[in-house]
Amino acid sequence: MTETDIALTVHQTSRPTGFPSPAHFRFVESPVPEPAPGTALVENLYWSVDPYHREMMDGDFELNAPLEGRALGRIVASRAAALPEGEIVFHRAGWRTHSVLRPEEVRRLPHHEGVPLSAYLSVLGGTGLTAYVGLTRIAQLRQGDDVFVSAAAGGVGTATGRFARLLGAGRLIGSAGSAQKVKYLTEYVGYDAAFDYHTAPVAELLAEAAPDGIDLFVDNVGSDHLGAAIGALREHGRVVRIGTIGQYNTPDAPPVIFNHADVVEKSLRVEGFLVRNYLDVQEELYEFAVPHLRAGTLALDVTVVDGFESIVEAFLSMLRGGNTGKVLVRATA
Repeated sequence: MTETDIALTVHQTSRPTGFPSPAHFRFVESPVPEPAPGTALVENLYWSVDPYHREMMDGDFELNAPLEGRALGRIVASRAAALPEGEIVFHRAGWRTHSVLRPEEVRRLPHHEGVPLSAYLSVLGGTGLTAYVGLTRIAQLRQGDDVFVSAAAGGVGTATGRFARLLGAGRLIGSAGSAQKVKYLTEYVGYDAAFDYHTAPVAELLAEAAPDGIDLFVDNVGSDHLGAAIGALREHGRVVRIGTIGQYNTPDAPPVIFNHADVVEKSLRVEGFLVRNYLDVQEELYEFAVPHLRAGTLALDVTVVDGFESIVEAFLSMLRGGNTGKVLVRATA
């Protein structure tokens, strides 16, 4: 068997306590599969590693079985008329070099001239859709709203900042985990202010960055960021709960502390959502974002790691904040 005849998959081998390590995964070799009638073989080109994978490791992922995940690939052999060879498709059977899929398991990508393939797993993919839905459907962003975003240098955080600016937000404030990321947010993404949450209590840092308060908090972290934001929100402020990455690896994390009376007295609204319930907004996202990508008014914030053999390392690095923007793994030629 030659190297080109080998397919690789990643399996989770055990449940982690706290941060996972390479020991919780293994790479499994097998022959490249043949598509059955009504299916097609997809050779994957890009893989997404996402914070939600860590949460799923606690029980949703089956042990010693291929992991799921968002991916883009090219159809290389087809026994389904709806899946022509050569087509690039999106699917969720990632964390493997090759996937055998049925037509209902894939989405054929639109052909937007001048848009790089990586955009469909970042600002035009689930990451961008999460940011767009959070701002337009959940928060119902208003012109001039002052917005605070936690984990602002991550994939959703950078997309949220860029979209909020294009949608007419007022002052943008972000939190990040290093001085380098703070600089990236203010110099490249368009945030008006940002802070490293390691340097002082978040409530103090937010009060300094937004002394007059905020209208909207887009929360990717939870923990002390959520408590600080509720205290800083103005009347009729909104909280969009997207993720709780600050607690994924610390199951004994202390509860969020805030003045519960603020929710009533300031008429606050706190709402979370799952982006899978808003897939009907995908075309609207394309209509909004693609012209900005082509015009150069919307940039991609991605950290690209080469080689499928690096996917576990990329995932673990992302959990420890080693990325700026969306983390993608790219197949090597």
